[in-house]
Amino acid sequence: MAVFVYQGRTASGVQNGEIEASDRSAAVGELRRRAILVTKISEKAAPKLSLKFGGKVKDKEMAIFTRQFSTMIDAGLPLVQCLNILAEQSESKTLRGVTGQVARHVEAGSTLADALRRHPRTFDDLFTNLVEVGEAGGILDVVLQRLAAYIEKAAALKRKVKAAMVYPAAIIGVAVMVVIFMLTFVIPTFAQMFHDLGADLPLPTKIVLWLSTFVRTYILLIIAGMIGCILAFRSYYRTENGRATIDALMLKLPIFGTLVRKVAVARFTRTLGTLVQSGVPILDGLRITARTAGNKVVEKAVLQCRAAVTEGKTLAEPLRSSGVFPPMVTQMISVGEQTGALDAMLSKIADFYDDEVDTAVSTLTSLLEPIMIVFLGVVVGGLVVAMYLPIFKLVTLVK
Repeated sequence: MAVFVYQGRTASGVQNGEIEASDRSAAVGELRRRAILVTKISEKAAPKLSLKFGGKVKDKEMAIFTRQFSTMIDAGLPLVQCLNILAEQSESKTLRGVTGQVARHVEAGSTLADALRRHPRTFDDLFTNLVEVGEAGGILDVVLQRLAAYIEKAAALKRKVKAAMVYPAAIIGVAVMVVIFMLTFVIPTFAQMFHDLGADLPLPTKIVLWLSTFVRTYILLIIAGMIGCILAFRSYYRTENGRATIDALMLKLPIFGTLVRKVAVARFTRTLGTLVQSGVPILDGLRITARTAGNKVVEKAVLQCRAAVTEGKTLAEPLRSSGVFPPMVTQMISVGEQTGALDAMLSKIADFYDDEVDTAVSTLTSLLEPIMIVFLGVVVGGLVVAMYLPIFKLVTLVK
């Protein structure tokens, strides 16, 4: 549905306004039925509205919005009234603006799903397709409850992954800052002392002193180089080939690879299970799931699976041949297909792998903690030892 801005004549005079219709001809026909003689009509640029308000919303805010929406629909409130209430009470400025626009589009005659699709950055394919199914089946409140539960569990999964990454990143960050501080401020003091005494320094000490001079001389270039590397990596990852290559490497990493695979399986089964349970056709469900996979290797495997299902194959068979999904997952999906309880089986797999991710994160943290402590000790301790090595020689020279 598009929005058209028109100007026309009526029995009472000139009238201006907006109308929603599938195309220009349909808009003119509808205005004629309203006894309005159109003198000027043009399509309104709807994307500008989305750019003004549309954007990403935090998972927590989206989950609250969806659950409150479901509660109000279940209580029997009119759809437009629900949207207006949500627009007023939402803590997110983006969500308030988008919800207000959605309410106006629905009030003008648009379906809720079509109104939500005008804001793809806020409401993704998963959200809009499930809402469309809920509207068509008269179970919008139930579908919104499932969506809220899905968003909450997906957010919890994301938090677990972030928790696994924060600790090593923090330790490495502290190590880098300590090393830069020592090379910039502490080591030069020793260097001046050693220079005044004219002692012949051990090789480790010479290396540390050279590093200190290098860092102090080229500190700005080093920082610029680090920023450049990060930006280059991000740019490469945004390309199709770059993302596919990096995502494939992530799955093959010794420690992180297992965690990444479990997260991908949990996300795939949770998303597809929610879609199938809500009545979305399996082919549409696989297409949406592929887009939300979060890993190019998994996305490719799901799309290949969709193509195989189109040809009449079962869901489990192409998933098994992809090599991405563990045998237990494909076997349980096969059982779900045979028993007609695919949605329930997918939900059980998702719950199981959520627990597996918990275990993997705990194991990863337990492994990384001593490794990071040793790493920090070796780096900082190595600098200190390198500086103290000449002290023994200096004591000998003094004697």
